[in-house]
Amino acid sequence: MRILLTGFEPFGGSPINPSVSLIEVFAAEGLLGSRVTTAILPVVGGSGSESARAGLERAIAACEPETVVCFGEASRATHVQFERVGVNLRDDRIADNAGRRCCDEPIIAGAPVAYFSTLPTRAMRDACEGEGVPAELSMSAGTFLCNEVLYWLLHACATRLCPSVSRAGFVHVPQLPEQAAVRGGPSMKFQHVIRGVRASLRELASPLG
Repeated sequence: MRILLTGFEPFGGSPINPSVSLIEVFAAEGLLGSRVTTAILPVVGGSGSESARAGLERAIAACEPETVVCFGEASRATHVQFERVGVNLRDDRIADNAGRRCCDEPIIAGAPVAYFSTLPTRAMRDACEGEGVPAELSMSAGTFLCNEVLYWLLHACATRLCPSVSRAGFVHVPQLPEQAAVRGGPSMKFQHVIRGVRASLRELASPLG
């Protein structure tokens, strides 16, 4: 299996993003039975050449993956969240890293309202929980860059812009304790995140995944 894993650069004033550390682990150790490629996406919205979706499109074109799993940080999350749906909406609580803040804008004008993830989210959630790591299915990836990337990816798959990709979706991970110590909120130790996510990705690589 050819699998692309992506994370996001830091944003919102934090110098770190756990999704970057996460994919660096899998870039180093790999995933049994799979050829793993990783990419770090900019926290920049829209369709410009320096945007997150442009970066994702380039990464997909370069490695032609069968499966794409994007990761992002959810600072208010208490669980690893397996996202089930992306919606066609940008409505930002904060500005992106280019200083732009959208309000009530479609991600792709005229496109469907929403798409469902094509990952086996329930099986991935169960595998994560099986390692003793809190996990949940989520019906909202928010309305910032994580949702924008998820929606664009699923739209690109549905319209055959990315013909190699048969399964795609998004996973949110909680912030790290060192981030929570500065800005408050829940957190999860990195070793727990890794253990749960590793199990969920193994589920993708299994014959029934």
